[in-house]
Amino acid sequence: MTGREPAPAAMAGGRSGGRPLVQKYGGTSVATLARIRRVAQLVAGARRSAPGVVVVVSAMGETTDRLQAQAHRLHSRPPAREMDALLATGETVCAPLLAIALDARGVAAVSLSGLQAGIRTAPHHRRARIVDVVPQRILDELALGRVVVVAGFQGVVADTLETTTLGRGGSDTTAVALAAALRARACEIFTDVRGVYTADPRLVPDARRLDGIGYEEMLELAAVGAAVLHPRAVEIGAAHDVPIRVRSTFHPRDAGTLISREPPVEPRQKVRGIAHQEDVAKVTVVRVPDRPGVAAAIFTPLAEAGISVDAIVQNVGHDGLTDVSFTVAAADLDQVRELLPGIVSGVGADGASIDAAIAKVSVVGTGVLGSPGVAARMFRALAEAGINIEMIAASEIRITATVPAAQLADAVRALHRAYELETI
Repeated sequence: MTGREPAPAAMAGGRSGGRPLVQKYGGTSVATLARIRRVAQLVAGARRSAPGVVVVVSAMGETTDRLQAQAHRLHSRPPAREMDALLATGETVCAPLLAIALDARGVAAVSLSGLQAGIRTAPHHRRARIVDVVPQRILDELALGRVVVVAGFQGVVADTLETTTLGRGGSDTTAVALAAALRARACEIFTDVRGVYTADPRLVPDARRLDGIGYEEMLELAAVGAAVLHPRAVEIGAAHDVPIRVRSTFHPRDAGTLISREPPVEPRQKVRGIAHQEDVAKVTVVRVPDRPGVAAAIFTPLAEAGISVDAIVQNVGHDGLTDVSFTVAAADLDQVRELLPGIVSGVGADGASIDAAIAKVSVVGTGVLGSPGVAARMFRALAEAGINIEMIAASEIRITATVPAAQLADAVRALHRAYELETI
């Protein structure tokens, strides 16, 4: 190891008591060779203070979108298995590039694929879930004093070694899952924003960065559109009590936002943030016989196809018939269109309609549903802005409304003002 930085004295995973640091760098952070060199500099700095560093990388810039576009120019519906094999190459290219950049700085490093890193997934393509992490190879490399660079977003099915991908934002999930398996001191998610904000700062210029937020609130924000972190990553962090810090690659001195298990104290401000989703659609199954079992007959085929639904509304029945509406991600519409004829005939409905010109806006905060006035303020603010609500869904810590897509930005700004989030 002549000419390299000395290996840290204590290594990861309990071999000598040290707890490694896991970092993840998103596609914007590694979009060019110059940015990869910058990331190498940040990783080298982290290595000097941590007993071991594991880095998870996304594909460079728009690589995933480019690969998808190429595949769809060849085939309108490419096979899911082949798409996983194709899309996983983006991260597989980026990981060795960062390892090479680290080596150029005199930092011993090794790149690993999802298979080599021990990421085991369920046998589902395009949206696989991690079922196990066997990080022995990572521990071995850390014990040799190397920085381990892992290709995010990918894993393998244990018995077949088929390559799978984890869906959009899957590198976040890889990073937090590795942090949990390695009992890391923390997982740092480096991205192009300075942390978690009270709303998307591109829509709300006076949105405020949160210093800290609990797992439950962050999970709801992520699930309803806050793109800074993948919901599955937050789930894993909460299950294993992994502190997650969202930071900016381009402003590394900023502390960012810490996501952790907050103490059970009553917050001064119930509403913590406004999230939104643009790529959604409303599906309505029209004039459905209003009898037991119909809802199961509608949603079971969607669930079996791996399609998530939200904001389910069933109208009051008349003459034994009712309409059932729900929202889905726009990316699932092709599959939904294929399934709808069977669903309609199976339940004896008159037909179905799709409205892709909608969006969702959500108010998130612990206890919002049980706090008098929170919902009323939301509906009043949207009404005063001239925005019509089409559907409503709620949980204990969030209220979601569907609105016309053309008015989404106005809706987000109106709600941010209504709850005075710029002052928290």
